[in-house]
Amino acid sequence: MGEVDTKPMGHVRVESVVNGPVETNTYFVISGDEALVIDPAWDGEHLARTFLEAHPDVRVTGIACTHAHADHTGGVAGMRCVLGDAVPFIVSEVDAAYLTRAVDAMRELWGIESEVPPAPDRTVREGDRIRVGDVSFQVIETPGHTPGGIVLFAATEDGDIAFVGDTLFPGGCGRTDLEGGDTAAIMPSIAKLGASLPVDTRCCIGHGPSTTIARELEVNPLMSQVRRSDER
Repeated sequence: MGEVDTKPMGHVRVESVVNGPVETNTYFVISGDEALVIDPAWDGEHLARTFLEAHPDVRVTGIACTHAHADHTGGVAGMRCVLGDAVPFIVSEVDAAYLTRAVDAMRELWGIESEVPPAPDRTVREGDRIRVGDVSFQVIETPGHTPGGIVLFAATEDGDIAFVGDTLFPGGCGRTDLEGGDTAAIMPSIAKLGASLPVDTRCCIGHGPSTTIARELEVNPLMSQVRRSDER
């Protein structure tokens, strides 16, 4: 990948809701009077209505999923019922092919039912941008947890932030024994984040508490061999 754009752009605030049977973090990224929803896990109608009631002057302009697993896409259809089909559903070009299979896999693996998301309105690849308000998120491809997992990174006036889905976890990485997982692929994806993102980047995780690149460079064994250009 090319270098990430680290020039601060716009203000952003992030709200999160833990929802669904596997406690997925759903994020609402607000910039100005616009919002981007990231990884609506379950009960999308409730998520959308609750957000709109709390933010009557904010318009949801997109729904983006970091990967195709059903515990990150299960609320998309419900949200669209409330928000309308004009709000685009965004997922990676690669993972778009896994959306239905991922729902079937969750049912077979854990006995959990989830709504099949609609076909994506937009698919993204490395270097593409997703804009909300004054902030532009850069798409970083991070295969491994799924073939088309992505991280969404933005440098903002309120600090650097990345939504990493289930690629990165504090001290480790996402599982690779689920639908589409690949251990050999996730290792370089973790190294890629450690080498390219600013050290003060706040990483918003798919499940559990957030972390930072600085912390992961210290404690995450998968980043132990990372060499950064600012250290050479």
